[in-house]
Amino acid sequence: MDKNTVVSWEAQEYVPRDKNVGWYIGLVIVGLALITLAVYVQWWTFAILIVVSVAALIVYSVRPPRVLKYSVNYKGLKEGNKTYNFEEFKEFGVINDVGHYAIVLTPRKRFSPRVWVYFPEQQGEKIVDSFGAKLPMGEVKLDVIDKIVRLLRI
Repeated sequence: MDKNTVVSWEAQEYVPRDKNVGWYIGLVIVGLALITLAVYVQWWTFAILIVVSVAALIVYSVRPPRVLKYSVNYKGLKEGNKTYNFEEFKEFGVINDVGHYAIVLTPRKRFSPRVWVYFPEQQGEKIVDSFGAKLPMGEVKLDVIDKIVRLLRI
């Protein structure tokens, strides 16, 4: 840890959601239904897109989350090899995501995705204070995409 680092920790990149065999069967059934529709109306590109999407979802869902190193300094957040400057965000919030705490950074750019940063509960106060020193804290409201991702457990 260098002298400019306020706090550092390790955490999973996302919270893995349990998926049973029924989830995978449902995914394949929905994929096959969409492929059937695409073939019926001769949307060949859409059919290929569905095959690739289902394959990508299966690969993504069986891959375990990586454990990343995070650190906060006076300029921003470092996530593994990626650096985010505080100027990129207008606010942050804290959320309890299925028993795992996360900082949610809201970007200034309209169509940029929010950044979710998980952290261990025992370091929570120091981590939240380090973000609070640079950004205003706001309430985290799940948007439509977040709700769909939680519903689908991906």
